[in-house]
Amino acid sequence: MALYESVIIGRQDLTPSQFEELVEEFIKIIETYNGVIKKRENWGIRNLAYKINKNRKGHYILLNIDSSSDAILEFERVMKLNEDIIRFLTIRINSIDEKPSPLIINKSDRYKNEVFISETVSTTNA
Repeated sequence: MALYESVIIGRQDLTPSQFEELVEEFIKIIETYNGVIKKRENWGIRNLAYKINKNRKGHYILLNIDSSSDAILEFERVMKLNEDIIRFLTIRINSIDEKPSPLIINKSDRYKNEVFISETVSTTNA
């Protein structure tokens, strides 16, 4: 079993509950191959960098998966066939980061972290 990270972008026309149901179908595919979803982050509706099939926005979700390559092949095959999926990307990773991704962290929290890091650097250089 290997670790994978997958980001899925769904059409903006879907309601959040429809998108969740769609993702649950994909997760069931992974689970039928004895795979496990280690981490799941719903990033919500975000702007796309450019129009894709007349869509300016999309529902984003991140899945960290521990499964076999056969499960990933079937997972991606089913996503290719689904018209509600605009784009997806699955990559193999060495380890899963348990911390929330930067897109989940609140902007004010990001600013606090940046200030803390810059203060730490300036005190160590003094």
